[in-house]
Amino acid sequence: MVLKFWKMNGAGNDFVVLNNLEERLPVEFLPQVARTLCERHLSIGADGLMVVDAPTQGGDYKMLFFNSDGSVGEMCGNGARCICRYGYENGLAGDTQTVETTAGIVTGRRIDSRLYRIRLNDPTTVKLDAPIEVDGVRYACSYVELGDPGIPHAVVPYHDLKNACENELRELGRKIRWHSAFPKGANVNFYEIIGEDRVFERTFERGVEDFTYACGTGTGSLVTVLTLQGKVSGQGVQVDMTGGTLVIDTERRGSRITDLYLTGPTNIVAKGEVTDEDLCLAK
Repeated sequence: MVLKFWKMNGAGNDFVVLNNLEERLPVEFLPQVARTLCERHLSIGADGLMVVDAPTQGGDYKMLFFNSDGSVGEMCGNGARCICRYGYENGLAGDTQTVETTAGIVTGRRIDSRLYRIRLNDPTTVKLDAPIEVDGVRYACSYVELGDPGIPHAVVPYHDLKNACENELRELGRKIRWHSAFPKGANVNFYEIIGEDRVFERTFERGVEDFTYACGTGTGSLVTVLTLQGKVSGQGVQVDMTGGTLVIDTERRGSRITDLYLTGPTNIVAKGEVTDEDLCLAK
């Protein structure tokens, strides 16, 4: 079997995209497909696999997301922006789209040929003061879940983040990701405020088990926390990450964020056929 694929990235968060409306792969095969194709040294390489499938809740289509280790991801913000471009360019939807995800409905809008904006899943859990202890050191931490079931995010301030030792930061990220305070595990978003409504962020992602170049839901969770803490305005907040800049806009009602929007670039890197001889699609 030959699979057609697209390789896309959103601010460096990269994905392999398959159209299961055409390929009709059994869902139980998809974790193995993700593990094989996302391996950077042996295959195409990506942070995750996105699969377009038939809608079941009245949306334009469904997005299934698998991390590079084959685990199911509830949703991916940058992935959703990329999938909206994929949907638009393949005639699955128009300028405005409704995408079904495991964490709930996500709406997207095409701004121009490469810039896409989505409404992220609502924050369903927000703990602004949830400090944790790692190796005897107490770290300030907030905790956010987006959607239902919630995508878990820890938000941790880190001084001089741009100059942090990569190995030390990775090890700290790994320990927080697996911390007992987070039964589902957590994506870990380290941040430093670098200007008015300007933040630098690095995210250690659950399922990738390393830093990614960008994380859309992590960026949304970070700005949710900073907005409620009064550290950013919540409007046009620019978050710089390794792969580029994402913009978050929020709508606030009292102590709650009621709407959360993510805007950023997309890039179609390649289109082709999977010829990976190590990919096994038989039971």
